[in-house]
Amino acid sequence: MTDARKTTRGTRTTDAAADGFTEEERGAMKARAKEVRAASRAGSAAEKAAAAEAEVVAKIAEMPEDDRVLAQKVHELVGEVAPELAPRLWYGMPAYAKDGKVLCFFKPASKFKARYATLGFSDVAALDDGVMWATEFAVTGLGPAVEERIATLLKTAAN
Repeated sequence: MTDARKTTRGTRTTDAAADGFTEEERGAMKARAKEVRAASRAGSAAEKAAAAEAEVVAKIAEMPEDDRVLAQKVHELVGEVAPELAPRLWYGMPAYAKDGKVLCFFKPASKFKARYATLGFSDVAALDDGVMWATEFAVTGLGPAVEERIATLLKTAAN
């Protein structure tokens, strides 16, 4: 096995193809590191919550229109059906936490140049159903049935 790292004038650089991460994945990791640093600098719990909400709203506003419409609706639904979840950024994506742990997140299609956006749930979510269940759901459009399904998933996951 060869070392993919090259030394150039005393600094180490990594061959992008050999390190196993795409540019988008490295960007997400950098975003997460920035989020952790920002959280450690914030003041009171109320200030942290307000700052986190503002960051989520700003991140949604930056998204391309297709992703933005979906993310805004997810954000609204979380506020309506699971207001106990705290909005925050997670790897540069809108996410919602329960007791400080991310419960669900919205992954825009544009984030990783994917075909569709997804609504994902972590192991904190109470979606267990037998020995196998979905933890991410593709979302390509909205309508009453989709919104009701998202609301049901959020209610179930938050319990």
